[in-house]
Amino acid sequence: MKALILCAGKATRLRPLSHTLPKSVMPLANKPILHHILEQIREAGIDDIGIVISPETEGPIRATAGDGSQWGARITYITQVPPKGLAHAVQVSREFLGNAPFLMFLGDNLIEEGIAPFVEEFKATRPDALILLKEVPDPRAFGVAELDASGRVLRLVEKPREPRSNLALVGGYLFTPGIHDAIAQITPSWRGELEITDAIQKYLESGKNIHSHILKGRWLDIGRMDDLLEANVFMLKHHMSPVVEGMISPNSHLEGKVAIGHGAKVENSRIHGPVSIAEDCLIINSTIGPGVSIGPKTTVQDSAIERSLILEACRIEGVGGLSGSVIGRKAVVRSTDRRGRAVRLFLGDDCSVDVM
Repeated sequence: MKALILCAGKATRLRPLSHTLPKSVMPLANKPILHHILEQIREAGIDDIGIVISPETEGPIRATAGDGSQWGARITYITQVPPKGLAHAVQVSREFLGNAPFLMFLGDNLIEEGIAPFVEEFKATRPDALILLKEVPDPRAFGVAELDASGRVLRLVEKPREPRSNLALVGGYLFTPGIHDAIAQITPSWRGELEITDAIQKYLESGKNIHSHILKGRWLDIGRMDDLLEANVFMLKHHMSPVVEGMISPNSHLEGKVAIGHGAKVENSRIHGPVSIAEDCLIINSTIGPGVSIGPKTTVQDSAIERSLILEACRIEGVGGLSGSVIGRKAVVRSTDRRGRAVRLFLGDDCSVDVM
């Protein structure tokens, strides 16, 4: 079995940060989303992995994942130009996939249970496809599945205006190679894309056996800033190892689940977990957390930060209430207002902001 990770999208809803940083490279608990995905795939026993990229995402993704040897895997990079839908990504990956069954995983999705149980279910039951579903409050933004009383898949529709169920397709799919024939028979949707939902529907209409599994655990679909922050808090709580390797001054206080990287220094500060502070950070006279990740080589001084994602080499000074924020790499945020007023920011790389 092979795996295919889709990382060619433009992530327009995460601009300005996504102008310079592909979504799959953005960190959760100081680890790139792509690393979390690769770990889940390797836990499922798959070591032959294709990553679909675009010219815009290629450099950072190659730098982040390398050749896969870090995970005991082999990574093949496949360029999708231009990105024209999930089924199109499978189409351009045909040579890599060959006649093998495969797992397709979206590069901005994470599944709480991991993917291993579903790979095992696919191998044990041998359907033509296994789709993962999750009940959502508003299914109109997703591919939607309609099931009968026994759970058999009856129909799939991409982003319906009037959904007939609340079961959204999650970003993990398992296919036999026959899906390639189904993809060859579909045409672009109203969005101009080859939809994987349409391909699965065509597969279903040809008499193929499509199984479904409704997820009970969390599904992290990282599309917007708030999704990124929610996913960061979840990974801090459930997937971060609380290891303190840096220097903590006697007048500092740590509580809850906290990780502090090698070379980091915390002076006269309070850290309320869950919090991840990466290597070589400097935290002075500040209150951090809960729900905060701070990237490497970042300095935070005379500030208070909660439920935020601070990337690499930032400088935050005198900001009394930074909350619900995402701060891009090498950004600078300063304030002379020490009254602790709430500040919410979404900054791309290399920005400089003075809060008055």
